[in-house]
Amino acid sequence: MPLVTITLTESFSATKQRAIADGVHDAIVAAGFPATGRFQKILRLPADRLIYDPRHPDLAEPRSEQFVLVEILISRGRSGEFKKELVNSIVANLARNPRVEPRDVMVVILETERENWAFSAGVPYDVDSGGRETSDA
Repeated sequence: MPLVTITLTESFSATKQRAIADGVHDAIVAAGFPATGRFQKILRLPADRLIYDPRHPDLAEPRSEQFVLVEILISRGRSGEFKKELVNSIVANLARNPRVEPRDVMVVILETERENWAFSAGVPYDVDSGGRETSDA
């Protein structure tokens, strides 16, 4: 179950923010994570507090003021192909609804060891010697 942080400017309406959050979550579920494992933070910043290069890396058209940064924290072990498909799904979902241009979507996937997760009451997420998840959380 990923922990997602979505950072955008204050110019996004509540409806558009929810559509972005839903699009990211739908992509995560389509990638095989449980639908009930939704944990997201939306950070809204004044335009002057979200600083980004409008053309990196060599974009033909610059990013707009509708820039969306999606950070996904997951446990280690997913393939590069898995992550590429997840990113592509997020970009496609946001292009469809709420119509965020693909050039305005940046996705960063961060990985951590499973032992670093405690979902509830301090109970650690654990994996037994056979690689099976053992946490009830």
